[in-house]
Amino acid sequence: MAYSMGDLKKGLKVELEGIPYRITEYQHVKPGKGAAFVRVKMKSFLDGRVLEKTFHAGDKCEEPNLQERSIQFLYHDGDYFQFMDNENYEQIGLSEEQVGEVAKWMIDGMAVSILFHNGKAITVNVPQTVELKITETPPNFKGDTTSAGKKPATLETGAVVQVPYHVLEGDVIRVNTEIGEYLDKVK
Repeated sequence: MAYSMGDLKKGLKVELEGIPYRITEYQHVKPGKGAAFVRVKMKSFLDGRVLEKTFHAGDKCEEPNLQERSIQFLYHDGDYFQFMDNENYEQIGLSEEQVGEVAKWMIDGMAVSILFHNGKAITVNVPQTVELKITETPPNFKGDTTSAGKKPATLETGAVVQVPYHVLEGDVIRVNTEIGEYLDKVK
């Protein structure tokens, strides 16, 4: 399906020159003279680059062939992150560049979603909140009771987050993966 200038809006997924994008900003401009146009900012699904583009009446862009599937993360073998498709049990290996920043939130057996473009895996998404065990954090000292005080804690995945003083090594905490912050301690 081809999209015309009037179909564009924020959040829409489009394909230009074989690259899938998501529209992040949208502005419809009607100048005093001349025809109206649409100015958009689009973020690439492949490398995260932001592209600014102006669409005029008659310009077209295609709908990308995107498919999101629920996949299980199995393990990291040193070179590749190994995943298994829950529907057909097919195993998929992705490099560190393909997985990106979300690798620091993944533990073995976790359900993630992978976005495919024309059958090729392009991005990995983890749940917005995950529960992870603290493997290392400094001990508490008597008097460290300020609510604003924070200390670094290394999680089982290797990620480091700031946690309150009352959280100890061995505790399981809930973390927001989008902003990388401590939410609460799991009871």
